[in-house]
Amino acid sequence: MAQIRLDKFLSECGVGTRSEVKNFIRKGLVTVDGFPVKKPEEKVDTDTSDVMFQNTRITYEKYVYFLLHKPSGVVSASSDRNCMTVTDLLKKEGRTDLFPVGRRDKDTEGLLLLTNDGDLCHNLLSPKKHVKKTYFAQVEGIVTQQMIHEFREGIDIGDEKKTLPAQLTILSAGEISQIELTICEGRFHQVKRMFESCGMRVSYLKRIAMGGLTLPDSLEKGSYRRLTPQEILLLKTDCERMEGNDVSGY
Repeated sequence: MAQIRLDKFLSECGVGTRSEVKNFIRKGLVTVDGFPVKKPEEKVDTDTSDVMFQNTRITYEKYVYFLLHKPSGVVSASSDRNCMTVTDLLKKEGRTDLFPVGRRDKDTEGLLLLTNDGDLCHNLLSPKKHVKKTYFAQVEGIVTQQMIHEFREGIDIGDEKKTLPAQLTILSAGEISQIELTICEGRFHQVKRMFESCGMRVSYLKRIAMGGLTLPDSLEKGSYRRLTPQEILLLKTDCERMEGNDVSGY
């Protein structure tokens, strides 16, 4: 059992920012065990206290984790003046502290994690962790067997260093080729730039896996679900296991 301040409890549950929840408390919008509480510093028990905000029971969850099937046309950001964001798709969760793990292009679809766990987000995105990301793509032009070797050796995309070894799988080759590509870093527009360096254009891009997570076939575009405890542990284990690993074995 943990005793924490009421304003901290509410902010960590996504009710609002620390200053916002202090105002809610002082206005008498919060009850604890059936009684109004107007002091933000009041201590509550994260396990046993019955906390209500505007007649809605608040269950303490410091960190939450969601898997979203990102649709095209939605921005990977917490807020945007002009476009719908990925956090807008989770509004019914009532959390104000969610952010996407990394940025996807507006037209890119597929698996995207959203959380309020900054440490896990940092680890998943850290170049040192080498967390694998797999994409399905449609590419304008014939993808060749030689390109499999070139991608494995690293591609010069105009940065200081070549990309780390990547695993390219050809699903079909033709005027429009279909491929899967696994990378272990996340440079700006990396997948598109790798194919541009080969004189090709990616016309469709979808992330289908990250770490040990795979996008479920049953999860429709724009839909999401919570990660299970086992999946959360899998992601954290991936970060620990992959740090410093040699990725040349693709």
